[in-house]
Amino acid sequence: MSTKDAALNALIDPVVSALGFELWGIDYLSQGKQSRLVIYIDHADGITVDNCANVSRQVGAVLDVEDPITGQFQLEVSSPGLDRPLFTLDQYERYIGHVVALRLRQAFDGQRKFQGLVTGTEEGDVVIRVDEEEYCFPIESIDQARVVPQFK
Repeated sequence: MSTKDAALNALIDPVVSALGFELWGIDYLSQGKQSRLVIYIDHADGITVDNCANVSRQVGAVLDVEDPITGQFQLEVSSPGLDRPLFTLDQYERYIGHVVALRLRQAFDGQRKFQGLVTGTEEGDVVIRVDEEEYCFPIESIDQARVVPQFK
């Protein structure tokens, strides 16, 4: 997690928690003059549009006061959805036995994209099985990861 993401997490998490939701993660995408901050929230009962609007209002007010992002930005609040992004080791542990698609920051064995079954975590590494081979990736080496929905 970048320093900017960690600072935003520390600012946003208490607000989201106070409203009764779990801060699943954030994506801060700096796009020149117009940046985008996406906040993913979760709850055991699911997430509604009204939940997102309420969190957006509260977090927006805090961001206006604290001003952690220079320049203009677009704030979005969303549920993680079925193809939820994974941000932390704890989240990978919650999805052991599920298929994930991940992209590494730098190539490993000549490739950056992998899709496989999460089999566990070991000392800061995410363990996935692709076909019959297991890979251990340090969580810091993972640029992006999403659960691949499986429909039966």
